Amino acid sequence: MATRALSPGEVVAPPGGAAVTLRSSVPLGHKVAVVALPPDAPVRKYGATIGRTSAAVEVGDHVHVHNLAFSEADEPHEFGTDRHRLATPPGARPTFLGYPRADGRVGTRNYIGILTSVNCSASTARMIADQFRGAVLDAYPNVDGVVALTHRSGCGLVTESEGARVLMRTLRGYAAHPNIAGLLVVGLGCEMLQSSRIVDTADIPSSTLIEHLVIQDEGGVRRTVRAGVAAINRMLEPINGLRREPCDISKLVLGLNCGGSDGFSGITANPALGVASDRLVSYGATSILGETPEVHGAEGLLTRRAVSETVGRKLLARLDWWRDYTAAGGGTMDNNPSPGNKAGGLTTILEKSLGAVAKGGHADLTDVVEYAETPRTPGLIFMDTPGYDPVSVTGIVAGGATVVCFTTGRGSVFGCKPVPSIKLGTNTELYERMSEDIDLNCGTIVDGTETLAEVGDKVFEQILAVASGRQTVSEELDLGQEEFVPWQLGAVT
Repeated sequence: MATRALSPGEVVAPPGGAAVTLRSSVPLGHKVAVVALPPDAPVRKYGATIGRTSAAVEVGDHVHVHNLAFSEADEPHEFGTDRHRLATPPGARPTFLGYPRADGRVGTRNYIGILTSVNCSASTARMIADQFRGAVLDAYPNVDGVVALTHRSGCGLVTESEGARVLMRTLRGYAAHPNIAGLLVVGLGCEMLQSSRIVDTADIPSSTLIEHLVIQDEGGVRRTVRAGVAAINRMLEPINGLRREPCDISKLVLGLNCGGSDGFSGITANPALGVASDRLVSYGATSILGETPEVHGAEGLLTRRAVSETVGRKLLARLDWWRDYTAAGGGTMDNNPSPGNKAGGLTTILEKSLGAVAKGGHADLTDVVEYAETPRTPGLIFMDTPGYDPVSVTGIVAGGATVVCFTTGRGSVFGCKPVPSIKLGTNTELYERMSEDIDLNCGTIVDGTETLAEVGDKVFEQILAVASGRQTVSEELDLGQEEFVPWQLGAVT
């Protein structure tokens, strides 16, 4: 792989290999052939096949979409044959400064959330939240903000459909989230998904302050906004009175996601995050990996680490569901990577998936859960989510993630209130170009100035610092309210 842009005629010497003369230009992060390959030959990366040649490839050729094609892997799956017992590192057991909640979970932030039952109450919720932007919260330093969690559904639903269940599970997950210390639920009144159902049946900690408004009952938008502002004002003082306390590291729930991936993702930021994830899991914490379409072709790496065949087959069942789902929409599972991914050097979904799975480190796969479902056990969990970043992370946060690590090679400006999002850049060029949007540069691994283990340790320490209150660049920019995007499934009537 090219660690810098290469020109035709340039001679390079791969580690442990013979010198190669470039036959064409090769952009940063793209692949160079170091052996000749005939048509329909397998091309390997990460020790696995990422596709087959669609034309003859000579030594020094640029290997990309013009001569490398997707080819479905057809290998039998194994279960539990590559399990790893993660050793707890020596030394003192780490802690972080968090907000203990009444249900035993621990928050990393102290937010007031305005949750809407239906799109019809979205504007009202935003109007209420806007009254608490800027200096108005300066008198309440322990309140991280007031966030309007709005969406585009809630009515026109078949109430017992899969789509309705997914939406309700997502809303309840946010209502009960440990980063939400106060909750205002705003409904219209005539919607299919009644707002009372969110709070009546959600497993919300008894420590969470809850208020409930219905626009039609209050007498319209203006009156609801005034009532909502008054309700939040009642919450501010008691929530501001909460203080961070030292909490055991096992109380952390880490969300793993990648977006705008490139050819470096699978060798720098993703495996460095995997090192940090493994370390957290070794202490009894939970780490949630998602994006089901982006483990397509690499699922065998996870089934071999599954704690049981039942868990491994749960993952395969979700992939089967996705094949049917994409086919019903006229697509296929290999309709990926994106144009940006390809510009960054990724050619096939197999190459992308093999790199993406590295975020999960080497820990055993403890369970597979549905979208927005709360894991029942600690360890490495796989959650069934789409690859679209806002939808994926919304599900992971609804499942209880209290810190999110987001790797990116092309550049991402993602945030996810009420949870901090740590941005990990895959290459130094990106970090220098977008330094105000990236928290940590993992490109030093390929630069040769730091090892994978050293960068993994930096990611781990960053997670603890952010969990204890250090702001991420996304939080400094006040990003994350618009990225609440529940997965919409099923018929709209």
